[in-house]
Amino acid sequence: MAQAAETARTVILTVDDDPGVSRAVARDLRRRYGGSYRIVRAESGESALAALRELKLRGDQVAVILADYRMPRMNGIEFLEQALDVYPGARRVLLTAYADTHAAIDAINVVDLDHYLLKPWDPPEEKLYPVLDDLLQAWRSGACKPVPSTKVVGHRWSARSSAVREFLARNQVPYRWYSVDEPEGRRLLAAAGQDGQRLPLVVTPDGTALVEPEAPELAARVGLATTPAAGFYDLVVIGGGPAGLGAAVYGASEGLRTVLVERSATGGQAGQSSRIENYLGFPDGVSGAQLTDRARRQAAKFGAELLTAREVTGLEANGAARIVRFADGSAIAAHSVILATGVQYRQLPAAGCADLTGCGVFYGSALTEAASCEGQEVYIVGGANSAGQAAMYLSRFAKSVTLLVRGPDLSASMSHYLIQQIEDAPNISVRCHTVVDEAHGTGRLAELTLRHTVTGERERVGARWLFVFIGAAPPTDWLGETVLRDERGFILAGPDLTADGRPPAGWELDRPPYHLETSVPGVFVAGDARAESAKRVASAVGEGAMAVMLVHRYLEQS
Repeated sequence: MAQAAETARTVILTVDDDPGVSRAVARDLRRRYGGSYRIVRAESGESALAALRELKLRGDQVAVILADYRMPRMNGIEFLEQALDVYPGARRVLLTAYADTHAAIDAINVVDLDHYLLKPWDPPEEKLYPVLDDLLQAWRSGACKPVPSTKVVGHRWSARSSAVREFLARNQVPYRWYSVDEPEGRRLLAAAGQDGQRLPLVVTPDGTALVEPEAPELAARVGLATTPAAGFYDLVVIGGGPAGLGAAVYGASEGLRTVLVERSATGGQAGQSSRIENYLGFPDGVSGAQLTDRARRQAAKFGAELLTAREVTGLEANGAARIVRFADGSAIAAHSVILATGVQYRQLPAAGCADLTGCGVFYGSALTEAASCEGQEVYIVGGANSAGQAAMYLSRFAKSVTLLVRGPDLSASMSHYLIQQIEDAPNISVRCHTVVDEAHGTGRLAELTLRHTVTGERERVGARWLFVFIGAAPPTDWLGETVLRDERGFILAGPDLTADGRPPAGWELDRPPYHLETSVPGVFVAGDARAESAKRVASAVGEGAMAVMLVHRYLEQS
C-alpha cells in the first residue's frame, strides 16, 4: 500500500499540440497506469513546462515525459531539453512520425532520449505499454525518489539567515523556509530545544538540528561532498565558475584524476545570472543556474570530484608536486593546478551598507530574494552585463527597477542586446552619473541617499531593495608571493610574464611559460582571475579547456 500511495502522487506527463492525439495518448495511459500514477496532459510545450514547474514547486515527482516532435513554436526536442533542467531524472520519450525518425535519433544525444515511439502506436498493448513498463521500472529503481527537504528557521531580515538560504539555493539543495514568527517555525525551534536567540536553525532531512551553522558543516550535513577521496591527483582545479567547471569536464573526460575545489557554490558570478542570452548554442538564453547544473552533472559524469565549502589558503611547489592547503590545516597534492577563482563583486563603500548587507542590501542576484520584490521598487548599482541581466529578471516581479550607473551611459560595459532590452522594458529606468552615498534603516534597508557625480546634488529616496554589481576583484590574496600578479591582484600568465623577453624570476625551465601558465611551472590560470581576460562566460569555458590541453603538454614533458 505504501508503494501504491507513493506512485499515485507520481506523474506521467504527455504533451501534443493536436487535441485529438493528446486525448488519445492520455486515454491509453490512464487505462493502464491511472490507478497508480497521475496522468497530466498539455497541448503545447510552453504549457507543459509551466505544469512541470508547478509540480516541482509542490514537490511532486515526474516519472515519464512523452512529447510529440512536431509542435509549433517549440518542438518536442526543444521542450524535452528544457524539461531536463526541471526533472533531470524523468524518463523521456519522443512521439514521432516515420519521416522524422532522424530527428528522434539526433535527440538521443541532445536530450539523453530514452525511447522514441512511432505514431500511431496501436495496439498500445504491443507498442506503448511494454515501453512504458520498462521505463517506469527503470525510474523506480533509479535515483529518482523524492529528496526530503532541509528546513531553515530564521528572521526574514537577517544577514546570516539570508546567507544560509543563498548557499542552499545555489548548491541546488531543496529546503523550506520558516520565519521565526510563524507557528511552524516556533514548533521547529521548540522541538530543537532552542529559544530563537541564535538563528538560523537548520534541520537536515535526517532530523539533525544545526544552530548558526558555518558553510563547511552545513555542506557536509546536507550531503555535499567536502572531503577529498584521495591525497594526490593529476589535476586540482581551484574555483567552480565557468572556467573551473570547463577545466573539470575536460580534465576528467581526458583521463586526468581531477578534483574541483569551490569555497561556496559552483557557478561563480555566472551561476547567479538570471539569464545568459549570448552564450553559444542557447538562442533562447539559459539561466546561470541551469548552465551550472548541467556543467556540474557533466563533470561528475566523467568522474571529477567536486568539493564544496572548502577554502583554499595556500599553494606551494614541492619538487614535482603542487601542494594545495585548506583553511582547516589539511592539504592535497597534485601534478598540476588550474587557478579558476574568478572575481568577486566589490563592496559598496557607502555608509550604512555594511550593516544592512543581507537585510535589503545584496551583492549579486540574491536568488532567494527575487520573488519577495513583487510590486516593490528595486534599485540596482552597476552598469555591466550582470547588472543588466538582474534588472531584466527583477523587472518581472518589481513595480519598478532603477539602474544606478556612475558613468554617462551603459555602452561602456554592457552588451548591446541588453541595452536594447532595458530600453524596451517599461518599468526599468536608468540614472546615469549617480552613486549611492548612504544607506539608511534600522534592522533592514529603508532609504538611500543618492548623489549626482557631476552636479553634486543629493536626493533621499525610499528603498527596500538594493542589489549591487560593482567592479570585479579577484580573490587571490591567499596566493601571496607564490605566483606573480598585477597591481590589482589578477594573475599574470604566458606572454605577460615575458614581456621584456626574459622569463620570470625563479623560472628554472629551459622553455618560456605556456600561454596560460603562471610563474610557477605546472600551475595555470583560466577565466576572469587572469590578467586582461575577456570577462565573458564563453571565453572562461574556453580557457578552462585550453588550460587542460596545456596541462597535458606539461605532464608529457615533466
